[in-house]
Amino acid sequence: MEPTLQPDLTAARTLARQTLDRLRAGELQGCTRLDLRGCGLVELPAEVLALADTLEVLDVSGNALGSLPDGLARLTRLHTLFASGNRFTALPPVLGRLPVLDTMGFKANRIADVPAQALAPSLRWLILTDNRIAALPSTLADCTRMQKLMLAGNRLTRLPPGMGRLQRLELLRLSANAFERVEHALTDELLALPQLAWLAHAGNPFSAAREQAAQAIATVQPIAWRELRLHALLGEGASGHIHAAQWQPGDGPVQDVAVKLFKGSVTSDGLPGCEIAATLMAGSHPQLVGVLGALADHPDGTPGLVLPRLAPHWKPLAGPPSMASCSRDVYGADVHLSVARATSIARAATEALDHLHACGLTHGDLYAHNLLVDGGDRALLSDLGAASLLPPDDPPLRAALQALDRRALGILVDELAQHGEP
Repeated sequence: MEPTLQPDLTAARTLARQTLDRLRAGELQGCTRLDLRGCGLVELPAEVLALADTLEVLDVSGNALGSLPDGLARLTRLHTLFASGNRFTALPPVLGRLPVLDTMGFKANRIADVPAQALAPSLRWLILTDNRIAALPSTLADCTRMQKLMLAGNRLTRLPPGMGRLQRLELLRLSANAFERVEHALTDELLALPQLAWLAHAGNPFSAAREQAAQAIATVQPIAWRELRLHALLGEGASGHIHAAQWQPGDGPVQDVAVKLFKGSVTSDGLPGCEIAATLMAGSHPQLVGVLGALADHPDGTPGLVLPRLAPHWKPLAGPPSMASCSRDVYGADVHLSVARATSIARAATEALDHLHACGLTHGDLYAHNLLVDGGDRALLSDLGAASLLPPDDPPLRAALQALDRRALGILVDELAQHGEP
C-alpha cells in the first residue's frame, strides 16, 4: 500500500487547495512538507522550486501532471515524492538527480518508459504499481538501499540484470505482469536475497491456468448479490472495502457475514481474481478467517468475497509498518504480551502458514497487522491479497518460496518477543 500524508481524501483535497493558494501567495517559505493532492494541476507550480532549501516531502497525487521541470533537481532536501494518479507516460529523468530521494510513488499513471537516469541510487521505496512498464533499466540494481519495490500491474516479461545486488530488499510485488516463464520472474539471484521476506507473483501467464483451475474446483459455491444486504462499512484496506452484511441463502437461515468489495482491477498486491482464487483454495482452517464464497452477479461486475463476520472484539494485532521501515509493524503503546499469549499467537500464525503451504500457496504478506486477535490467546491470519501459487513440479523452487514466508514468520515471532510483558 502506498502511504498518503492524510487519511481523509476529501478533507485532504480541500486543505490542498488552500495550501496551493498559500503557496502562490508566497506564504509557505521555509516549509518542509507540501501536500498538493487533487488540485487540478497540469504543471508543477513554479513556487515549489522556490522551496529548494527546505522542502523534504511533496505529494502531487491525483492531478493531471505529465512532466516535471528540470529545476526540480534543485530540491536537494527532497526525500519523499508521491505523484500517483497523474498522466505520466515516462518516469521523469530529473528524478535521478535528486540527491537524497528515498521514497517515490508513481502508482496508477500511464508510464511505459523508465529511463535509466530516472532512478536515483538513494531510493529505498519505489512504487510503480498499475502502469504499462514492459522493461526496467539495469540502473535499478544501483539502488542498493532498496527495501520495498512495488511493480504489480505492469507488463514486465523479465527482471533487469543485477537484482542480486539489492541485498536489502525485503518486499517485492511482481504480480499481474507478463512473465511467461516462472524463471523469468523468480530468478535464482532474486530468491537468494538475504532479507527478502514478502513476495507476490500471482496473476502472471506462468500461473494463470492453475489460478483459474483453483476457482473452478472450489468447494464453496458462489453467493449471489441478490442474497446479500449490505450494512455499515467495517473497514478499508489497500484492495477493497469490507462491509457488514446479512446473507439469506436460498436453503437456510439468515447469516451475519462480511462482504469484501474490491476497489479496482489492480491492487497494490496484484489482481482481485488471484486473491479470490487463493482464498477459495485455502478454504477453512481454525487459524484462518476463512471464506463462505465468492461474490456473483454484482450489478456493476465488482468482484468480491463473502467472509465470516467476526465479533467486534477481534482487532489487528498491530498497525502496518511506518514509512521508516517495511519490515516492522507499529504496535500500540499498550501492547504487552504475556509469554503464554505470545506463544499462542506465534503457534496460530505457524499453523495457518503450514496450512497454506499444504494447499499449494504462499501468503506473501505475513505481518502482525494481518493477524486478528480476540484480546486473549486466539489469533486468525487474514488477507490473502499477496498469496501466490507454489509450483507443483519444482521442489527446490517450492522450498525457496516457502522459506521466504518462514523468514517473515521469524520476524513476526521476534516482534512478539519484543512486546512481551516487562
